[in-house]
Amino acid sequence: MNQYIADNKDRFINELMDMLRIPSVSADPKFKQDVMRTADFVAQKLRDAGADNVELCETAGYPIVYGEKVMDPALPTVLVYGHYDVQPADPYELWHSPPFEPVIKDGKIYARGACDDKGQMYMHVKAFEVMMQNNALPCNVKFMIEGEEEVGSANLATFVKNNKEKLEADVILISDTGMLGNDTPSITTGLRGMSYVEVEVTGPNRDLHSGLYGGAVANPINILCQMIASMHDENNHITIPGFYDNVQELSQEERAEMARAPFDLEKYKKALDLSDVHGEEGYSTMERNSIRPTLDVNGIWGGYIGEGAKTVIASKAFAKISMRLVPNQTSEEITEKFKKHFESIAPKSVKVEVRPHHGGEPVVTPTDSVAYQAAARAYEDTFGVKPVPVRSGGSIPIVPMFKSELGLDSVLMGFGLDTDAIHSPNEHFGVFNFLKGIETIPLFYRYYAEMSK
Repeated sequence: MNQYIADNKDRFINELMDMLRIPSVSADPKFKQDVMRTADFVAQKLRDAGADNVELCETAGYPIVYGEKVMDPALPTVLVYGHYDVQPADPYELWHSPPFEPVIKDGKIYARGACDDKGQMYMHVKAFEVMMQNNALPCNVKFMIEGEEEVGSANLATFVKNNKEKLEADVILISDTGMLGNDTPSITTGLRGMSYVEVEVTGPNRDLHSGLYGGAVANPINILCQMIASMHDENNHITIPGFYDNVQELSQEERAEMARAPFDLEKYKKALDLSDVHGEEGYSTMERNSIRPTLDVNGIWGGYIGEGAKTVIASKAFAKISMRLVPNQTSEEITEKFKKHFESIAPKSVKVEVRPHHGGEPVVTPTDSVAYQAAARAYEDTFGVKPVPVRSGGSIPIVPMFKSELGLDSVLMGFGLDTDAIHSPNEHFGVFNFLKGIETIPLFYRYYAEMSK
């Protein structure tokens, strides 16, 4: 199979770059036709690779691309999940090259979606092709590739509930995570959940002259900044009452095991151009971004932000806020606690509104399962070292949903790196990582089939 990969690697890369040229931004309606074009692209590539019953399954939003190769119902079945939509590319001016004109520099493919998730999703399509062309597919496979992951997968749960027989499988395989490094592969075994809200603070009924009214009426931008700042104390603990009530605390032994994962704090700071790290007192950087909950402002705006000066007190101020959650917290509980607290700390001089957007639940996947062991053996074969189990700070809300609706655990075989700048300008994905994923995934199928007997 490796010879087939070597012979076709340029074509694999060129196909990925063709897909990256399509701006499939699900969050912005102006890209609707491009999102649809990407769905068609993925469907056609699944057909070309040898999948049967390939279809675009309609939802209330963007379609889900489905395809399968069911050789024998007695064989185990792997359900591959991925997404073809991407984050907005803004701010465009910070990209070194246009986000939807992919280029390869220093062995990396630069484009929006290169790593998250087009590059990683497409590894599975090409790995499937490799197995089909070499008569080496050892079990059944189904593909479910959605187009709304970056906007909360609002319609995926409905699709899953309505298609349980179609999606019947033994395990779910996902590559939408990363690993510690190209010399230190890892498998993600935990994901944080999320509560995402938008807040609005309203003061006067119109924008006011800051000279005539300044000091006499509440400035919503000032008030909003004060409210947000109050949500962390001097130790960077979140001050929302009850926020930590259900947080699962890891034992000292578990924390010591986590600390064995390779991590260079100086390299971490250098890569981000930081003089020092920041976070909750009493926890390491690796713990802060994986096993501890957080609250972050993702966007804040109001007033005049154009060229030059305009001396106004804005009528309104807004912010988007995300909270990452850990096991035993729930998005519904935390959203309600945030809303109650945010409303309670607002002065009478302003009105506030909290608008929940979307959420997801935290999850921890087992490391003693056949699927995890098969993935670990596959990484060890291709990288030459055993992968490290790690918990990720990111969120994939559909993973716990798959567990609750389909009764299936997921294996998170990510090949991205922390330095890939996902969701940021200059997102990229290593050519090495893309091809290594295509090489490793067929070994997962092989070992999973063997170990499931």
